[in-house]
Amino acid sequence: MPTFDITSEFNTQEITNAVDQAYREIVNRYDFRDTGTNIEFNEQTITLKSSTEERLKAAEQVLKEKFVKRNVSIKFLSDIKIEKTPSEVKHFYNLKSGITQEESKKIISLIKKDFKKAQCAYQNQSNLSFCQKKR
Repeated sequence: MPTFDITSEFNTQEITNAVDQAYREIVNRYDFRDTGTNIEFNEQTITLKSSTEERLKAAEQVLKEKFVKRNVSIKFLSDIKIEKTPSEVKHFYNLKSGITQEESKKIISLIKKDFKKAQCAYQNQSNLSFCQKKR
């Protein structure tokens, strides 16, 4: 009986490395000097800070480039909010992992459409399992 699983989890170590590389580039690049641009990473949140919105967007681009170089999908980043104060701009990203029930229903319906006899199991928040009897 052939089976396969669909998962949606990120590698925390790779994200830590990508954020660290982005931080090093931001600290060393000339165009970020004296702008107060900074990046912080907590277990589920990445925070970007800068004195101007233009530098914040450049820092976001650096972060996304480092994610791509480390083979981490940018789809794990979801915007939470942007805080603007007179002195600085902050952008908060949440790291999303797992498959929501709405997404799992869409995936199940797409697979059932092509494979009528497939059996699907929503095992936990981040795992879908499919199996089908041999023809």
